Amino acid sequence: MEKDTILKAMREAGKPISAGDVAKLTGIDRKVVDKVFAQLKKSGEITSPVRCKWTPAE
Repeated sequence: MEKDTILKAMREAGKPISAGDVAKLTGIDRKVVDKVFAQLKKSGEITSPVRCKWTPAE
């Protein structure tokens, strides 16, 4: 569930955003966001076009 919420928030932002920004936008605890980000990075569902900023993979 958190994964879908995080990806939705990232898409709606329309630009690369940090894990901290995702936590603020979604209200999900930062530690949970970091854990989900690790899973998303491993599976290739998010990419980093700018240092420390992430966006959903196309």
